[in-house]
Amino acid sequence: MNKTQQDKRETLLFISFGASVLALFGSLYFSEIRQYEPCVLCWYQRILMYPFVVILGIATVLKDYRISLYTMVLSAIGALIAIYHYSLQKVSFLADAAPACGRVPCTGQYINWFGFITIPFLALTAFMIIFICSFIIWKNTKEAR
Repeated sequence: MNKTQQDKRETLLFISFGASVLALFGSLYFSEIRQYEPCVLCWYQRILMYPFVVILGIATVLKDYRISLYTMVLSAIGALIAIYHYSLQKVSFLADAAPACGRVPCTGQYINWFGFITIPFLALTAFMIIFICSFIIWKNTKEAR
């Protein structure tokens, strides 16, 4: 493997780690500082996102690219949950038929920047960044063998 491919994988691993850290602090900002209580689907997304900070942090330090398969799978699951959550907020027929999901409704929108950016959209963005970076790392690592 040449130096350029190695540097590319290191950079992508660090970007994934950065996205997970930003998502962690973003969710903590909304819940602890702004006092927005998370709904059930928000908790599921947090359950999938928070471990990425540790997993990707360790992988970044150790330059362990094998982690990309696992982060790719977990981020895909998180993205699917975020897409479903975002759809409950933005697609009217889904919002009308949304099941009750706890004390805070999953259709609620604490933020709605520019008419489309909500908290699940931000989570989806972070999951997609991690997924895309992980996929590229996985593909390059597979080709290097």
